Amino acid sequence: MKCSLIIAHHVSGTSAHVNYEPLYTLSGMAGSHEAELALPVLQTPNETKSEVTEQLSEIEYVPYESELQLPEIMRLMKADLSEPYSVYTYRYFIHNWPKLCLMAKCDNQYVGAIVCKLDIHRYNSRRGYIAMLAVDKNYRKRRIGSTLVKEIIRQMIIEGCDEVVLEAEVTNSAALSLYENLGFVRDKYLHRYYLSGVDAYRLKLWLNDPVLEYC
Repeated sequence: MKCSLIIAHHVSGTSAHVNYEPLYTLSGMAGSHEAELALPVLQTPNETKSEVTEQLSEIEYVPYESELQLPEIMRLMKADLSEPYSVYTYRYFIHNWPKLCLMAKCDNQYVGAIVCKLDIHRYNSRRGYIAMLAVDKNYRKRRIGSTLVKEIIRQMIIEGCDEVVLEAEVTNSAALSLYENLGFVRDKYLHRYYLSGVDAYRLKLWLNDPVLEYC
């Protein structure tokens, strides 16, 4: 799967600071065990809790609940992603990993979405994959994209994820910066990865790396 964010999606070297006191919780994301877990909320450098809370105050983050939300997810992705995907591609991810689909709402409309999966990789490790991420162009610069990624990573940690990967166009500086600020690193260079012929970076975040203090 290939992603691009013109933040929208698809990060190099700076580790994110991790706080273990959640700024907020999402109903349905962690189940009944959430209150018992000290889960990290990632905080980018030079970012205070009050600044994050203030900028998120008008944004509601809601999990995927039904097929009725699918058209809105597709609308957001089609507006930003560099390659078209059929409804079956969306259903593959959303129906198999509904807890790894999260949306942002503001003024009673969907303004952002992230679609992911989590499965077994080599050596029996559990690998999370960020397939699509998009934010409405009218609602950018409000940390919606980074918050969607942070919350999905928290859910992946609950499900025992060892690492998270994604692909981003080499020309998509906004997406690269977003992910790098969250601790992702450039793991591979993928020549002519997209149908358009554009090259990509494969980005990776190791959740069991003690240096990042995620676990």
